[in-house]
Amino acid sequence: MRAPRLAAAAAFAALALALVTTTTPAGAQERRPLLIEGKRNLYQRVITRPGATMTTEPRQGAGRPVPGFSVHYVYERRDGFLLVGEGSDGRVAGWIPAERSIDWKQTLVAAFTNPAGRERAMFLRDEETARRLWLAGSRAEDARRMREGANANADGPVVALEPENHVDITRQFYLLPILSAARIENERAEAALALEVVSAPAEKPATLPADPAAMREFKGAVVFVVDTTVSMAPYIDRTREAIKRLVDRIGGTAVRDNFRFGMVAYRDHMGGDARLEYVTRMVSAPDFATAPDAIVAQAAVVEEAKASNQDFDEDAMAGIKLALDKVQWKDFGGRYIVLVTDAGTRDATDPKSETKLGPREMNALARSEASQVAIYTLHLRTPAGRNNHARAEKQYRELSQFGGTEPLYYPIAEGDLGRFGGIVDRLGDALLANVAATLGRPIAGIAPPTTPEERRVAEQSAIVGNAMRLSYLGRVRREAVPDVVRSVVLSEDAVDPVPERRPVEPRVLLTRNQLSDLARTLREVMEAGNAARIAPDTWFSRIRAAAAASSRDPRRMAEFQRLGGAFGEYLDDLPYQSAIMEVTQEDWVAMGAGRRREILNDIEAKLRLYEEYNRQQALWVSFDGGRDPGEAMYPVPLDALP
Repeated sequence: MRAPRLAAAAAFAALALALVTTTTPAGAQERRPLLIEGKRNLYQRVITRPGATMTTEPRQGAGRPVPGFSVHYVYERRDGFLLVGEGSDGRVAGWIPAERSIDWKQTLVAAFTNPAGRERAMFLRDEETARRLWLAGSRAEDARRMREGANANADGPVVALEPENHVDITRQFYLLPILSAARIENERAEAALALEVVSAPAEKPATLPADPAAMREFKGAVVFVVDTTVSMAPYIDRTREAIKRLVDRIGGTAVRDNFRFGMVAYRDHMGGDARLEYVTRMVSAPDFATAPDAIVAQAAVVEEAKASNQDFDEDAMAGIKLALDKVQWKDFGGRYIVLVTDAGTRDATDPKSETKLGPREMNALARSEASQVAIYTLHLRTPAGRNNHARAEKQYRELSQFGGTEPLYYPIAEGDLGRFGGIVDRLGDALLANVAATLGRPIAGIAPPTTPEERRVAEQSAIVGNAMRLSYLGRVRREAVPDVVRSVVLSEDAVDPVPERRPVEPRVLLTRNQLSDLARTLREVMEAGNAARIAPDTWFSRIRAAAAASSRDPRRMAEFQRLGGAFGEYLDDLPYQSAIMEVTQEDWVAMGAGRRREILNDIEAKLRLYEEYNRQQALWVSFDGGRDPGEAMYPVPLDALP
């Protein structure tokens, strides 16, 4: 089979997951789908093959076409046919031939990472091909040769290549179901998952614009999120100066119509002190209804606080959250936040935190809700914060993670104002230059980097800028995944197996009901842990009692010996490592109070993240036409699971 050229979305056969007419037979309310063998609560589901037809009886005959790669629950199996429905509510649609379906035992899906800084993923013909490639001593060379053959449309082991542009699963939902996952480890202890997948785009691509036309509409925005507490006055002034410099730079160029600036000011929990004035304030949102220089006057009134907050940490997460929530990021292709601060941030469990979200959860929101917003952090390591620096660095490295590069974290030794000014100017120039280059309208006067630090800023910004361009093209061209029936993709890059170059990430497709169950169980675990602080040996019995009281399967609740048993079956057998899920009563008692508190804090942060997922209506996709809101689904990243 020839590997298709995938240079444009028009090269893909994007098949729609359309709805089919359903019927409601008598007694439908009592009807339930068939259970997966060995499970007590998980129902059988299948993915239809192209060319399937649906009939009213389990026999061959004239039927209506069923969209290829659509998902159905199985209610009955008879004589080589399946009685199926779109939901689990008892309403069936009709019979399809079993041979025209693929069993989907787990709701695991693969999601493409942004391809900036890495090679496109290869869809291989079988698991043995993937295994031989991963174990080969000449793996990097073999992978390059296979990819070159695929690009040349040569017959070979590559069925298809990943689209050139980014396919964002949180914006254009697609199905890349994982049918099985096999772990492969070589003699150097490098491990990868061989993921057997079938492809199922959820929507047909729109008419594709030519690339030059698409690029002319590319717009960029950078929002400065600035700490305005006591001692920040000189840095506020220097940030204003940097913004004015950037505004002046684009003032007479064509880029002025494609770039805007914004500013968010933040402080901390007011603690009853009115002199602190606010926790967060939107100073200026990037808006094409106003001129680029409108921000200059708006930022001019920003001042440092007249009173000190109660602790050294401040609520930077509240400032970031305001920027994510209140800026219309959908209007922009280049999406950047620059955090300027001289202190750490209140974490998810701090009672004075306004968001109750930590840096890791906020980074996840930047990837999902705002879709590919890059967060840069300029950390002023002033002498006054000497005892806070290590904690703050860890927090901001987590916050500023971005695929394909090191964290976008820049420490400013001694809080040196001149060095800070140089970095903020260089960063502004780099972001502006990326947008200008994308538009094909370079801006004169931007000097090349000279110092190692300037080169790092430029190199990282180039990777981020390329990721933004690929993500933007994927959105405007409605890029779809390759139309393959079955293939195998490696979870790691064969040339350079590091996390930053990982081509796909497994996700678990959870319904709203399942995410609600997961959150409820986590809350029970957290409450049991808090209640058992004095007597940790009672922790497990408290969880069992709470889980059994709210579970539809008390027998399962009475049997579990590790914490994972308290959770639903939809988390069983997933290909991810979770230390929390393996904890036993003996482990809990032996680990000590500090480690127990760390686990409970992590659980509380995940609960806040689930609340944010649930709040964002656009993330959820319905396969049943929206009949049951609780059955809408979202592909949750594995690292967001407990």
